[in-house]
Amino acid sequence: MTRFGTISLRGVLYTVPSRLIGSRLKVHLFDDRIVCHLGATPVLTLPRRYRRAGDKAVRQVDYRHLIGSLVKKPQAFRHSVFREHLFPRDAYRRAWEALDARLEPRKACRVYVGLLHLAAMHGCEARLADHLEAVLNAGGLPDLEVARAAVAPVPAALPTVTIPAPNAAAYDGLLVGPATRNFAP
Repeated sequence: MTRFGTISLRGVLYTVPSRLIGSRLKVHLFDDRIVCHLGATPVLTLPRRYRRAGDKAVRQVDYRHLIGSLVKKPQAFRHSVFREHLFPRDAYRRAWEALDARLEPRKACRVYVGLLHLAAMHGCEARLADHLEAVLNAGGLPDLEVARAAVAPVPAALPTVTIPAPNAAAYDGLLVGPATRNFAP
């Protein structure tokens, strides 16, 4: 594993979660997937890709593995070597193209990375894609706060918990027992 959160197997570059950077992984190859183990514990399963003759760069990139770094530096998205792999659905690509065309570059990157972060952290990639499609088809421009309100789950109201103050007289009963005897050495 490299310090950049990638592993290379048989000519294919795979991204892995940042929590595994610096770890020594043991990888089991199957026809349809690879399974990464940390010690004896399986920690990651990825779909397997194959490099064919004539392929220059074959990559299996998951935006969820990179989003933590992109949130810290959203401008890195614009020139990322993985940028073409950071569109999980066509609606996301269309959203980026609209943002890039109509907003100043720094804000466009910030909004798009925010949308990816929203999809990754709330597990709402499909719902967000539907929302983006609706906004773009209406001629609008994606807005992060509007998207968050539309697709992110609303946290349930927490119950009010009331804890009564303890009765101090109950502690006086503890002092009358054997602990109050005078033990002389």
